[in-house]
Amino acid sequence: MALHRERYAASATSAYHSRMTQPNRLLHETSPYLKQHAHNPVDWFPWGEEALRQAKELDRPIFLSIGYSACHWCHVMEHESFEDPAVGKILGEHFISIKVDREERPDLDQIYMTAVQLLTQHGGWPMSVFLTPDLKPFYGGTYFPPTDRHGLPAFKNLVAALADAWKNRRAEIDSSSANIVNAVQESMRLDPAAGAPQTGERVFAEALLRNAGHSLQRAFDTVHGGFGRAPKFPHPMELRLLLRIAKRFGDDSALEMVTKSLDQMALGGIYDQLGGGFHRYSTDERWLAPHFEKMLYDNALLSMAYLEAYLVTGNDFYRAIVEETLAYVLREMTSPDGAFYSTQDADSEGVEGKFFVWTLAEIQTVLGPDDAKFFASIYDVTAAGNWEGHNILHLSRPLDIEGKMLPMPIDDLKARVQRCKDKLFAVRSQRIWPGRDEKILTAWNALMIASFAKAAQVLEKPEYAQAATRAADFLLTRMRRADGRLFRTTLGAAPPKLNGYLEDYAYLADALVTLYEATFEPRWIASALQLSDILFTQFWDEADGGFYFTSRDHEMLIARNKDPHDNATPSGNSMAVIALLRLAKLTGDAHLAEMAERTLHLFGGLMGRSPMAAGQMLNALDFHLGPVKEIAVVGDAKNAEVIEVLRLLRRPFRPNQVVAWKAKDGDGGVSLLKDRVALGEVTTYVCEKFACQAPIVGAKAKALIAAFSEPRTK
Repeated sequence: MALHRERYAASATSAYHSRMTQPNRLLHETSPYLKQHAHNPVDWFPWGEEALRQAKELDRPIFLSIGYSACHWCHVMEHESFEDPAVGKILGEHFISIKVDREERPDLDQIYMTAVQLLTQHGGWPMSVFLTPDLKPFYGGTYFPPTDRHGLPAFKNLVAALADAWKNRRAEIDSSSANIVNAVQESMRLDPAAGAPQTGERVFAEALLRNAGHSLQRAFDTVHGGFGRAPKFPHPMELRLLLRIAKRFGDDSALEMVTKSLDQMALGGIYDQLGGGFHRYSTDERWLAPHFEKMLYDNALLSMAYLEAYLVTGNDFYRAIVEETLAYVLREMTSPDGAFYSTQDADSEGVEGKFFVWTLAEIQTVLGPDDAKFFASIYDVTAAGNWEGHNILHLSRPLDIEGKMLPMPIDDLKARVQRCKDKLFAVRSQRIWPGRDEKILTAWNALMIASFAKAAQVLEKPEYAQAATRAADFLLTRMRRADGRLFRTTLGAAPPKLNGYLEDYAYLADALVTLYEATFEPRWIASALQLSDILFTQFWDEADGGFYFTSRDHEMLIARNKDPHDNATPSGNSMAVIALLRLAKLTGDAHLAEMAERTLHLFGGLMGRSPMAAGQMLNALDFHLGPVKEIAVVGDAKNAEVIEVLRLLRRPFRPNQVVAWKAKDGDGGVSLLKDRVALGEVTTYVCEKFACQAPIVGAKAKALIAAFSEPRTK
């Protein structure tokens, strides 16, 4: 791991200093993305009081540039425009230029991305927005080229034109910006009257789930799996939703959509066939050519989706993908303190994908003629290449099927493939590595903690629970203030900074519940309850319900939204709902359930109109509908019958249950365990809405537990 860190550091350093000029203010920031721009000939400010004050005092418009360190087109625009002294001169004379890392400031990213989408009907990064000194957007877009092309104005010309408009058409800009702000605020409103399910409205709520299944079916690519056309994103939350729809309604077509999609992604180039882990998305419809950056959150969400699919199908291929992905995270994305890094770049040596692709000659040099021919036939390696003269490793079919077409026992085939992969991985590790953003983000770490904790339960790997515990301890010590409030981000030895957002609290509360079910340490539930208290005091909307993305004491911006959509990551509201519902089942706290139900009601309209923008909220709705089994297990941890009962509870796929455990002579520290006594070596209490059946003594629980897996509604 040390070698990997050194190579990452070397590649990042060369990227930062290959364009040395007099450093600007970004040199002292902790964000690697901002540091990448510290030597631009642009008078960059970080977002903050100094920049906003100067904009008002000088009455200058703000050029707001938002991106992130692994963003390929951010690097392109930097090289083409921000390294140009002429561009720097125009910006310096007419604008206050502010650079923002969207991963540190998702609040700004959400607000101004909404504005850009309203203005241009599309969005993305780099995001380029021009604001009045009072932060109202009046023009925006994403990438702008250095010369006029593809219907886009040259950035230098655009900046000059906007500077002229600011000077000569100010009234027009003021009017336009006010209208844009009104549109942004209006677009962020949720109509509670359009909501739906409260307690008892089961038929309508199940209709929302059925409707979501139909919508996903219409968008499904029956040939290549996944949804929509190129560029194609993985949609892990929607795949997990389909698993729940398949279970609830006995819907085989929903399960087929999941398995087709997961199979094709894991066989394709979007999956790193040598090192494990998933790239951001595929630029083509068949998952071959990825955008090569790797994000922590993608690998957290996808490993959870594959893990649940393994529980449903028993397919060891899915288990292998989970184990390879988590191995990648431990090897390449884990800090010495146990927290997880944020991203890995798409580029190395200024070339996208260079680290990951191969020529046939390289394969032959590493493997020799016989193994190279064997490996090339399986992973589609040719002299011409399958991508820009190079080869992205991918499989046309699973190895189990490949083995039937070759005169070789399947175990021998897999062993030979693994030997080849190990050799190629060792050689690849000597290349110049892509840059790595080593920021620690609370929310993204929480997603990864949940994945490791769930995998520890299902795969019975204690090292996964240990990894989740180390990261959780880091967040609850290094990333928390004395009053319990969370910080958003830190890097290395730098002090943590920025107030935590809704997603930081909601993701972590949910992750701690999952970690409790992996370790049964009561401290995780205690910490999750502390976080839920802050959710209500700092983020809750008393008027309409639901949670705002920013806290009550956050700086005033042009809008305060509720982060309604489940996109690449879950919305903070959807994760708050599932966390509160699970906590309510374990603790008996009716207030937690009531707030979760009010939030579901607020989001009912969105779930009905746009289910593909509400995948995680629909997962939370499925849990709310239940029936949720509340299971308390009493017995000594090392007892064979206790181990067997816990194993049965964790397999197969049971998304709508909570499990608590205590030793015979312990109190367990969780309300669900209160007054649960041992009547034998293992005693299992199966409850629903805190009303329990007669306790089951010994392994007689097996038959009852097996019945939990039956579909509930036909």
